[in-house]
Amino acid sequence: MTARIVDSADVADSATIGDGSSVWHLAQVREDATLGEGCVVGRGAYIGTGVSLGDHCKIQNYALVYEPAKLADGVFIGPAAVLTNDTYPRAINPDGSLKSASDWEAVGVTIETGAAIGARAVCVAPVTIGAWATIAAGAVVTKDVPEFALMAGVPARRIGWVGRAGARLAQDGEEWTCPLTGQRYAETDGVLTEIEEIA
Repeated sequence: MTARIVDSADVADSATIGDGSSVWHLAQVREDATLGEGCVVGRGAYIGTGVSLGDHCKIQNYALVYEPAKLADGVFIGPAAVLTNDTYPRAINPDGSLKSASDWEAVGVTIETGAAIGARAVCVAPVTIGAWATIAAGAVVTKDVPEFALMAGVPARRIGWVGRAGARLAQDGEEWTCPLTGQRYAETDGVLTEIEEIA
């Protein structure tokens, strides 16, 4: 299965688009960006130079994924979400001269497997979003996020836990349970781990 790139999309010749991926209207995929298999880049979304997406990622309409972001498999980026890349943003140098690419060093956001970033959320680089975490719509992430964390607010703070299915986990004594799948989790020192099910 080949990739689908609509005529109004702007995809650099050096970008790599995996089989079964789709790049929709007015989206831009910059030089040396890599999209895995089965990805979807929505209308007006931006994928920066050298950005790496795993398989089955969804980048929703008007999301901005600036280089050097790295997204693992199954990452969801909601509409108009932003992954930044400049720790100390300025248009000019202290002497008043216009900044060029050589005047700053880009830093990236890393998002691990299955994590979801809500609509209009901002991830301020450099941060790492743990696997299966969920960032609520409109949140501003300024610190690393643990796996399975549910984050909300400005700045974002952990307000609960979520499972692989995305539903908020319910506390059951010293364990946490997913209401959709029944998967159980244990929390130790602010880290959530899946409890192996006994066959």
